[in-house]
Amino acid sequence: MDILGSKMAYIDVGEGDPILFLHGEPTSSYLWRNIMPHLESQGRLIAPDNIGFGKSDQPELNYTFEDHYLYFDAFMKKMDLQNITLVVHDWGSGLGLHYARLNESRIKAIVTMEALMAPLLPAKSYEDYPHKKAEFSKMVLDPIKGHKLIIEDNWFLEVALPGAIVRPLDKATHEEYLKPFPTEKSRIQVYQWPLEIPIGGEPAVTTKVISDYNTWLENTDIPWLYLYATPGSQKPPEAADYWETRAKNIQISYIGEGIHYVQEDNPYAIGRAIYDWYRRINK
Repeated sequence: MDILGSKMAYIDVGEGDPILFLHGEPTSSYLWRNIMPHLESQGRLIAPDNIGFGKSDQPELNYTFEDHYLYFDAFMKKMDLQNITLVVHDWGSGLGLHYARLNESRIKAIVTMEALMAPLLPAKSYEDYPHKKAEFSKMVLDPIKGHKLIIEDNWFLEVALPGAIVRPLDKATHEEYLKPFPTEKSRIQVYQWPLEIPIGGEPAVTTKVISDYNTWLENTDIPWLYLYATPGSQKPPEAADYWETRAKNIQISYIGEGIHYVQEDNPYAIGRAIYDWYRRINK
């Protein structure tokens, strides 16, 4: 689809109310390939590749949250969807939950896994952020070290992605994730996403965005399926307890052992959990 002068790739199969799958860093709609089949009988399944990722174009952008949301919102306006169930992960949760807060009348339900939200984000300071994550964020902010790690060494694709999956990542799957980023220029967007993590009030945009949808999630009556794994990364098990006491219409489901890219470890558990929950909220 042509979006703001660039092509955005997306999967669109089936009929019925839309179930929208949103990926984050540094993945694509490919992340959902083993989960979407579980929902084939339940609705229209849609999974876009964020601008600069997957099979979408890589225009000359800074790839800030604002840039990504501009393209995502334009995509959503063209699709003109109603009764949307959002299935979100990583920065896909940032885009999707921001959209949901601003377009609540279009949202039917929400599914999150390893999402960017409280109690971890926004972090008040580096001291309030888990030590290893804080050290990584500080290093990324160093223009020399961060550039070398992510742009030159392609660390996110070569190390972080397979390292945040419990099972060994097979070569063919890994190569599919690597395809969009063969050159240093093609990794600018991969470098930018870690810079968007809100710590100590910076960046101001994502600090406000995540704070606002955290508050919204506490107050909305929209059905919410919260999936978590152990040990988790963005969403350790204790985060499930945090939201269970705050959200109004939440179901907590454990999906097994996983770190961050839980779709690679537990597609069956995720797919069946969503299917069973979605079937029941449709009654």
